[in-house]
Amino acid sequence: MKTPKIISTPKSLTEETIQELTNVNTRLTKSHKELAIYEDLLAIKEEHKAKDVALRPLLLNIGMAVSILLAIIAINWKSYDDGNLVDLGEVEADLNEIIEIPVSTQPPPPPPPKQEVFKIAEVKDTEIIEDINLNLDVEVTENEALEVVEVNVPIDEEEEIEEIFVIVEQEPLPEGGLEAFYSYLAKELKYPSQAMRLGIMGSVFVQFVIEKDGSITQVQVVKGIGAGCDEEAIRVIQNAPKWIPGKQRGVPVRVKKIIPVKFIIAGTNP
Repeated sequence: MKTPKIISTPKSLTEETIQELTNVNTRLTKSHKELAIYEDLLAIKEEHKAKDVALRPLLLNIGMAVSILLAIIAINWKSYDDGNLVDLGEVEADLNEIIEIPVSTQPPPPPPPKQEVFKIAEVKDTEIIEDINLNLDVEVTENEALEVVEVNVPIDEEEEIEEIFVIVEQEPLPEGGLEAFYSYLAKELKYPSQAMRLGIMGSVFVQFVIEKDGSITQVQVVKGIGAGCDEEAIRVIQNAPKWIPGKQRGVPVRVKKIIPVKFIIAGTNP
């Protein structure tokens, strides 16, 4: 801390001026002292701050070590109920004492049942078996002869499985053409109430076989939409009129067909 210089008063100054200068000098001296004290406090604060920064890692490690130690103690802590210990006294025992076990009075177990041994009797070679006299010389007359009954058993002949064609030279057609057939479908088809109520629309693909005589058999749905539409499509196809059968090399054959049956609610876009 720097000591302020004391200004000497010249002799030519008045007493008031000298007094005023003295007061200023005193205030300056006091200000310098306060500034010095403030600087000392600031230095002490910086020193403490530096010590805190230096000690922070050490304190952190100590805290972590203490936490781990407390956790280990809590895990391994065992508590026992406080209770009065009972003095059992001194037990005198002779280790060389032999304990006598009394003989059991239970009756002995019954003997196991005897197993019967079957003996196979040997037949001596000298034993003679009595001969049985059979009279095979028997005369059979025509009246006593047995009648031979012939039974004709029908033999099931394997039915020839005729081939079902998918593509033929001459395709089968309904009477009046496809337009007449679809007109029949539009006339006979009844929209199921369940499908109408649920708003179900779409195409039901029906597969069937056109026989050699033009009749329709083996009607089944290969892709349906449900809600009663599949059953209605089968009913209409089964009741359809006969078709003109398909031909292969000029001979009527069985042909498989698949057609879509559309269900559309009036006034809606399909």
